[in-house]
Amino acid sequence: MQGREVSPEAIFETLVAYQKAAALHAAIQLDLFTAIGEGATTVPALAKRCEASERGVKSLCDFLVVQRFLVKGEGTYALADEAAKFLDRRSPAYIGSISTFLHSPHLRRAFEDVAAAVRQGGTVLEEQGMLAAENPAWVEFARAMAPVAGPQAESIARLFESRGLIPGRVLDIAAGHGRYGIALGIRWPETAIVFQDWPNVVAVAEGNAREAGLAGRCRTLAGDAFTVDLGGPYDTILVTNFLHHFDPPTCVRFLRRVRAALSEGGRVVTVEFVVNPDRVSPPRAAAFTLPMLVLTPAGNAYTEVELEEICRDAGFPHSEIHTLEESFQHAIISYP
Repeated sequence: MQGREVSPEAIFETLVAYQKAAALHAAIQLDLFTAIGEGATTVPALAKRCEASERGVKSLCDFLVVQRFLVKGEGTYALADEAAKFLDRRSPAYIGSISTFLHSPHLRRAFEDVAAAVRQGGTVLEEQGMLAAENPAWVEFARAMAPVAGPQAESIARLFESRGLIPGRVLDIAAGHGRYGIALGIRWPETAIVFQDWPNVVAVAEGNAREAGLAGRCRTLAGDAFTVDLGGPYDTILVTNFLHHFDPPTCVRFLRRVRAALSEGGRVVTVEFVVNPDRVSPPRAAAFTLPMLVLTPAGNAYTEVELEEICRDAGFPHSEIHTLEESFQHAIISYP
């Protein structure tokens, strides 16, 4: 059997991938995609609209054409379909704000020396990396990532409906933007929500709830999720994108605290990246293990079996894992 032809192309493309990310981030900062969508399609018009040099705009736009975010005509540029839907600020599906968090100095610094993190077996950032108390990076996360979380939160609400679940009194742990609790509150008018997070983060969730018309049914609980008095009892406790920051023993210890705050008949709903036993699929979830290595002391993406074991050891013998619509994550509903 003749061997396949090999090429260094993939190696080269991977090593320069940071240039593609930096260019896209720059275009979002300049609001380039919105400008083109509004009709500034030539280099002079874009330079004026984006307050940039014509040489710079031409170079950036041509680069984005190569990356298939823009389409080039006779002296003009147009938005590719993905850019029109997700990167034009006028679109209801706009997600450009995520670059603020994904390109934050804290995250970029964590990836400056991956080899050191590999040698150490965890983050080399000071103060526990992303887990530092009152880390301002979580404020950026709460403000920037809400557009991505919104559709996923709606999927959680639809899952509740399909399972015949009533949220009741809800505790949204590490709430960040608060979108998960807000989605439940909008759909069930009798729902009362408590947002828990660091003091500098929980204000973002409170503001989003107020904008959603839920101010009268929400309150905040500021502090460390591992030590603050959670109160209760709650009918639903949301633990979204939280467990992957910690090792299994820490997850078990935390979920035992959560279990103690549940009402009789209540449930915990976690949202997680779930990897297959081979730990290299599905791609999006499997790739998440590297960010957890460089950003946390012991975080990881877990398999379905590992998550079920964590929940069982914490006092939740019954867990259901559900694929979320329009998401590469899963929801786990656990019962004591």
